[in-house]
Amino acid sequence: MKMPRFTFSQLAVATLLTASTGLLTSEKPAPEKGLKDYYKRYFPVGVAVGRAQLQGSEAELIKQQFNSVTPENAMKMGPIHPEENRYSWKDADDIVQFAQDNKLRVRGHNLLWHEQTPRWLFKNADGTTVSKDVLFKRLKSHIDTVVKRYKGKIYAWDVVNEAISDNPTEFLRNSEWYQICGDEFIAKAFEYAHEADPQAVLFYNDYNTERPEKRERVYRLLKQLKDAKVPIDAVGLQGHWSLQEPTEAELRKAIEQYASLGLKVQITELDVSIYPWEKERRARRPDESDAYTPELEQKQAEQYRMFFRVFRDYKNVLTGVTFWNVSDKYSWLDTYPVPGRKNYPLLFDQNQKPKKAFWEVVKF
Repeated sequence: MKMPRFTFSQLAVATLLTASTGLLTSEKPAPEKGLKDYYKRYFPVGVAVGRAQLQGSEAELIKQQFNSVTPENAMKMGPIHPEENRYSWKDADDIVQFAQDNKLRVRGHNLLWHEQTPRWLFKNADGTTVSKDVLFKRLKSHIDTVVKRYKGKIYAWDVVNEAISDNPTEFLRNSEWYQICGDEFIAKAFEYAHEADPQAVLFYNDYNTERPEKRERVYRLLKQLKDAKVPIDAVGLQGHWSLQEPTEAELRKAIEQYASLGLKVQITELDVSIYPWEKERRARRPDESDAYTPELEQKQAEQYRMFFRVFRDYKNVLTGVTFWNVSDKYSWLDTYPVPGRKNYPLLFDQNQKPKKAFWEVVKF
């Protein structure tokens, strides 16, 4: 085959074009292995998904990189059980089927939460608040129905989600669950889940679990449950973190303190925002940029590197790490706490290519 001939000037232009498009050999090649392969000897690596991610390039990325999935919203009580006598199974069924087709493990999320809960649950037909006995019957029916449907297909459940108060002076969140049932609802949920599937690994799941004052309250709750012989197996540290927190010392202390109760630990909803943590929703300020600068990218890579170094150190108690969304193309942080502000919190960019943080996570 005759090769085309180029003049020196043509070659120079071609070289400049190649450099300007980032295609020089100095650019990182596509990863030859997935996160699941790099961490095969440590723990499963999972990702939160919706039905929209089960096809196209995102589905391919999931299959390449991960060996566990968590339904982001499809199994929460509001979406899956919108009316007392009606369940909406399609999205959850599709996610479980995708997992089975591709030999992925599934974490169920979640059975009891104070948000995304249908209003009918707490009300009688006349609009008055239900009694504790009625609410427990409804909770048991819900857990029985959902857990038994996926028995043998879902290996773990986030049974109770975020029951600890955001107020440091309080213990449990003053939710409708607590107002109607006191603290009994937590133990009941674990008992009902264990009855429905005795083989499932049962988690308490919460955020800011590494902050010292909240860590002590989470530990207090977990110890109470263990002392009362409640069938709880593990604790989920959500991992909605940032460039500012947690520190390495805080993370290590949290893992060690929870594991001292004989509980397994998972990082269940990992993302690393380029912005500090905010709890309350607010509008975006006019002067607020969401530029993903090289400096922010580097700081994020360093933070991810530290987190995964710690995770590897605790492989004997850490049984999984799950990212909360697939790539920066979509993250729940696009709408919370500041709608319309990009957070760039994941290992893959908006084009689903590995970021600098990815290479730091797999470099060990």
